[in-house]
Amino acid sequence: MIEKKPRHRPERHFNDAKRIVVKCERELCIHCNTKLVSLPSWHMRKTIQTLSGAVFVAGKGKECANSECEYFRKHYYASGVLKYSLPQSTYGLDILAFIGWQHEHEHQQLVEIQRKLNQRGVEINERNVGKLYRQFLALLGGTIAHTAEKLAATAHEHGGLIWAIDALQPEGHGTLLYVLYEVLSGTPVSGIQLQQAQVQCLIDWLQPYKELPYKVLSTLSDGESAIITAMNSSWPDAPHQRCQAHFLNNLSEVVLPLDTKLRQQLKADLDRLPFVPDSSERLQDQSQSKQLDRTPLF
Repeated sequence: MIEKKPRHRPERHFNDAKRIVVKCERELCIHCNTKLVSLPSWHMRKTIQTLSGAVFVAGKGKECANSECEYFRKHYYASGVLKYSLPQSTYGLDILAFIGWQHEHEHQQLVEIQRKLNQRGVEINERNVGKLYRQFLALLGGTIAHTAEKLAATAHEHGGLIWAIDALQPEGHGTLLYVLYEVLSGTPVSGIQLQQAQVQCLIDWLQPYKELPYKVLSTLSDGESAIITAMNSSWPDAPHQRCQAHFLNNLSEVVLPLDTKLRQQLKADLDRLPFVPDSSERLQDQSQSKQLDRTPLF
């Protein structure tokens, strides 16, 4: 009788993974307008492989501390973690888009896509390439029954939904992959691939979700005008907020060159200073000096 061996999942270690902690972008409770309080622990954490290397991503949520609020102690999660990967997935959305593009437009087989990803330093097998391709199709396919149930439960718990759109660009191609997700539940709902941002195409894409029987509390996106116009057209009564992560990234693009120049200048100035020994070296020198003082001259 042949003994069946347990399934083996290889352990992967990414010691040089960049560390990213994403905080909930909301400042106030959407119901009572009270300032939200940060939770002490992470609501998720995982290491994600991307085309640019591995990153460790953790999400910190907040909660309403107003005991008089109907939604007291309700948690608001850091939706920004969805920019990096799907829930329960350790592969980045850029890899998902890369697989979809290679299979749909370049007509590459899954094993060929696997080899390309391996050559770029991504540890993945053919089975997981197929799994990610099916997830890519699910994003493009629209709302499934499980997602609809999750949206209904979220609307009942929070009194409505918060819609957000983010755009990804597969490396080396001009097309954009737009992803629609619900913020409060952290649920990716749909995706669409476009050659360029077109307001009417985005409005048509959002039409089925506009007709859902749930109140829309607010919408969220980056500063792309086509996305903002499409969301305001689809949900005109919902306030729109620009994603703070995108906004801060845009600010850092201006500051980073100046910061780099300042660090270079500081390094050049500090390199001219004499070397300062650390405390262990100073203690050692003092000990040797005392021993010399105690040594008899003859």
